[in-house]
Amino acid sequence: MLDKHLEVQNYYGKELDKSEDLKTNACCTINPPPKEIVEIISQLHDEVVTKYYGCGLTIPSKVKGMNILDLGSGSGRDCFIASKLVGQEGRVVGIDMTKEQLNVANKHIDYHTEKFGFRHANVKFLEGNIEQLDTLDLEDNSFDVIISNCVINLATDKAKVLKDAYRLLKPGGEMYFSDVYCDRRIPKNLQDDKVLWGECLSGAMYWNDFQKTARNVGFTDPRTVENHAISVENEELEEKIGELKFFSVTYRLFKIDGLEEDCEDYGQAVRYKGTIQGSSSSFDLDHHHNFQTGKVEPVCGNTFLMLQKTRFAEDFEFFGNFDKHYGIFEGCGGAMPFTIDGNEEAPCC
Repeated sequence: MLDKHLEVQNYYGKELDKSEDLKTNACCTINPPPKEIVEIISQLHDEVVTKYYGCGLTIPSKVKGMNILDLGSGSGRDCFIASKLVGQEGRVVGIDMTKEQLNVANKHIDYHTEKFGFRHANVKFLEGNIEQLDTLDLEDNSFDVIISNCVINLATDKAKVLKDAYRLLKPGGEMYFSDVYCDRRIPKNLQDDKVLWGECLSGAMYWNDFQKTARNVGFTDPRTVENHAISVENEELEEKIGELKFFSVTYRLFKIDGLEEDCEDYGQAVRYKGTIQGSSSSFDLDHHHNFQTGKVEPVCGNTFLMLQKTRFAEDFEFFGNFDKHYGIFEGCGGAMPFTIDGNEEAPCC
């Protein structure tokens, strides 16, 4: 049986020397990051950037002064980006189990502290397995944001990772991360293929299993920020995976009491003030919630809470409450699974 933890350490610590050594584009970021992030990346040490193996942008808006935890921080690229964004008053903690990657990250802490003009470092790196966060000196309810970039697929106990992340987040905090998902459950023989596992493919969760797992640990309403199909572009590996289809997806999961499994209508609305840096004309909560500045937008109860009970509260005006329920909120794609007059055939689910 494949020792997946050992194989990941070998793959990212010994077999790969730079991102160009990857055999597929699963662990590659496709969409260009925002201008602000591009400017920060230009300030990072070359070795940190060269050894980056992420698949998305994992740092959300409005993190100044926040406490951020990075699961599977690797060479530290995302941690150093977050370090600049949170500023001197914030802090960033990176967790990784690959010594070679940790050595790169630790080696360049002072470089980035000086580059960003900080009086002291606001980032540190800990050696550890993201499936064993409970063994590290991390306080419950202590992080505003948890990020991860194409790493959770490499974990064997993904439910444990999500459960610990929920525990470590402050109320109103969020887990904002990119990872690889599959359109179906992956056969055991492919999960034991060390190259497919190391390339972030055969450890990918079936998307529906992920959503169920997230809800079970407390992240009741997972929201997709962006997604794109992965083209493996390696004939040998394409033959192995056959009809399996893979996607890189960025999710945001909020730790908020009161979220419901479905989007319910309480007659609520919000108005965005245009006050989030880099989003003066509009703000994207997820891939189907774009709030234009000054425009009153009807929202479901979950979206209402995701804005009112988080760091975004001061950036919105809120209208309504939870006193009266009007049924399912169809603006989020919900609809009754049956018809009123009985003349039309209802969907099977």
